[in-house]
Amino acid sequence: MDLPQQVIELDDLTLRRFDGAADLPELFRVIEEALEHLRPWMPWIAEHSRDRTAEFLARRAERWASGEDHTYAIVLDGAIVGACGLFRRGDTPANGREIGYWLHPAATGRGVATRATRALVEQAFRLPGVDYVEVVHDVANHASGAVPARLGFTEHLRRPAERLAPADTGVDRIWRITREQAKARAATEAG
Repeated sequence: MDLPQQVIELDDLTLRRFDGAADLPELFRVIEEALEHLRPWMPWIAEHSRDRTAEFLARRAERWASGEDHTYAIVLDGAIVGACGLFRRGDTPANGREIGYWLHPAATGRGVATRATRALVEQAFRLPGVDYVEVVHDVANHASGAVPARLGFTEHLRRPAERLAPADTGVDRIWRITREQAKARAATEAG
């Protein structure tokens, strides 16, 4: 099975596989500091605890190996500032992948999520059979929507969704970029 790179270097930004229990203290601290920033949009924050973070990290290796979920620590200037992932949900067709991301508030507004997402799109299209990548977020989460908009994704559809986080409206916005769109955009950016 082909898998994405385990470490992606982007100048001062690195995406790397989580290192299980070794990352627990730092990741837990970053989440603790970002609770109020993440609470409106991330339903898992409601059950946040050190044990839950440890469980999350413990499952990363198995999910990576299965190809189901490739989750990275976002490391800026040597410190974890968030996480991003390339994954398949249970209802995602084999030729599609989804990207998700979150950041500590001190890392927002600096292009970090955009750079990380661009790198994950490149990784997705290195996988055989992947024809498209999506970003899904609540329609009211404008910061999350700005990332795919900057990267040439197009709005694919809006759908009703269960309201799981406090700021959710109950409508998901799904952005999509195809392999062909990504190639054309890369060629344009290359000049």
